[in-house]
Amino acid sequence: MIRIWFVFVFGFCFLASGYSQSNKVKVSTQLGSMTFVLYDDTPKHRDAFMELVKEGYFNETLFYRVIQDFLIQGGSKSSRNAPPGKRIGYGDPDKTVDDEILPHYFHKKGALCAPRQPDEVNPFKQSDISQFFIVKGRVYTEGELDTMEIAVNRPIRNKIIKKYLTDEVRAELDVLKEMKEVEAFRKIADEVKQQIETEYSLQTGLLEFSDEQRKAYTTVGGYPDLDGKYTVFGECLSGFDVIDKIASLKTDENNRPFTDVKMTVTVLNE
Repeated sequence: MIRIWFVFVFGFCFLASGYSQSNKVKVSTQLGSMTFVLYDDTPKHRDAFMELVKEGYFNETLFYRVIQDFLIQGGSKSSRNAPPGKRIGYGDPDKTVDDEILPHYFHKKGALCAPRQPDEVNPFKQSDISQFFIVKGRVYTEGELDTMEIAVNRPIRNKIIKKYLTDEVRAELDVLKEMKEVEAFRKIADEVKQQIETEYSLQTGLLEFSDEQRKAYTTVGGYPDLDGKYTVFGECLSGFDVIDKIASLKTDENNRPFTDVKMTVTVLNE
């Protein structure tokens, strides 16, 4: 019964993505292989990534950045034949693509994502397609997701409340309450509430997990803090155990595994 539920959960997450499965790749390592499908509605990332795969660009590169309960990252050409202890992972400025951050793709376990430079030097969030990362993450509870929403949304609401529920308005309401002027009190209070709710509803940057996100993050897991910040351009179909194996490796102070994990990335033909 547990195995059936596990398969159902993964099936739900994949079917919800709506990909055509026309572009699939295999990432092979000494710890096993992973299969990924690339999304058709992130065509810039799909096409650029497939071109590099066909060139053999990623072959013999390493998974050089590994963080348990977070991600495994690799593909950088600077990792090829890198001696032990060398700091690696520099991107290729000639291999950037415009972001394709879409709200219906998020950082569940197995998400295939493009790293990028920070906003300070990369305000348009262009991706570095010369390397990639795969989400490991962890499983969250509904309560943890609720807390994350509150942490983001409450300061925004409080700022709006402070804007409309000023000291002057509070003082006026206190006087009306003291005088038992119920109708006048309710009129002002309702007007203020409507102003607050209207402006809050128009805010950008609010956090509200969709049903699909909640389903994934509370079952297969992931890393929701990354949502909306990086382009997710594919997802794992098989080899989740390999993600776990790589993520569990012991690493140095730069998060590079002490044991090199080399990859070969190939196109899977239907």
